[in-house]
Amino acid sequence: MTGERFHLPAGRAASGPYAVDIDPGLAGWDRSCLRVLTLPPGGAHTFATGTAEWIVLPLSGACTVLVNPHADGGETFDLHGRDSVFAAVTDFAYVPRDAHATVASGGGGRFALAGARCERRLPARYGPARDVPVELRGTGTCSRQVNNFAAADTFACDRLIAVEVLTPGGNWSSYPPHKHDEDRPGEESRLEEIYYFEIAPAPSAPARGGPASGGPAPRTEGVAYQRVSPSGRGRNTDVLAEVRTGDAVLIPDGWHGPSIAAPGHDLYYLNVMAGPGAERAWLIRDHPDHAWIRATWPDLPADPRLPLYTAPGGTP
Repeated sequence: MTGERFHLPAGRAASGPYAVDIDPGLAGWDRSCLRVLTLPPGGAHTFATGTAEWIVLPLSGACTVLVNPHADGGETFDLHGRDSVFAAVTDFAYVPRDAHATVASGGGGRFALAGARCERRLPARYGPARDVPVELRGTGTCSRQVNNFAAADTFACDRLIAVEVLTPGGNWSSYPPHKHDEDRPGEESRLEEIYYFEIAPAPSAPARGGPASGGPAPRTEGVAYQRVSPSGRGRNTDVLAEVRTGDAVLIPDGWHGPSIAAPGHDLYYLNVMAGPGAERAWLIRDHPDHAWIRATWPDLPADPRLPLYTAPGGTP
């Protein structure tokens, strides 16, 4: 199938109050879901979780999450949030299946709802920013930062796995290309994955032509690039996409990577994954043509621009 089926430019997956609304029906798979909710100051939105578990993750702004507010045992979580995905690690709230939740924001903002259809109903919980492990992966121009807020070994969910990746301008991440589209016990797990992208504007720079040209040039919006190549399984997913803020890429199968940040534009993506396996695990297989790059990493330092930030009181 062509890449256009799997690359969803900003607005293509919008629905109702959601700037992005990806469910299994749209994606053509079984479990992984993503919504991006935009609220004006004083705005609120209520939704039923149905058969999915959800994490409410502020992308910008703060909010309050009320879980079953009109029932005995209802809970309220105040999320401090952040100014942007490039500014700080954020706290978050876990909302179980078979519940109702309201997201309300006095100052307005944008909030990701990362979800997965699941079987077990776990308790609603608050995830403090200080408890999010911040990891540096790779070295040199393959360096990136991973905020493991709901990695398989850091936060309990039934099916959902979700992390944030920050890549400094000019670097490659999700590299070497890897896949997780078949069950190989102890080696690889089958997971459906969504990438959601945001790209930092380039900082103001002197305008061309010197002082007479009128001072600094305006901040410019950036682009990044995402590659998915066929692995011979499933839909033989094949994508080479120029991505911008608000875009998403669906990865039902295939070798995915690199995710390429353009010089001058730091790249953020949110990874949302879920699969059918009995074990909730992120097990990957590197592309055999590119796996050798890992052997070079011990001899190189991490990019000195990393970490872009750490969890409050934490170290990577």
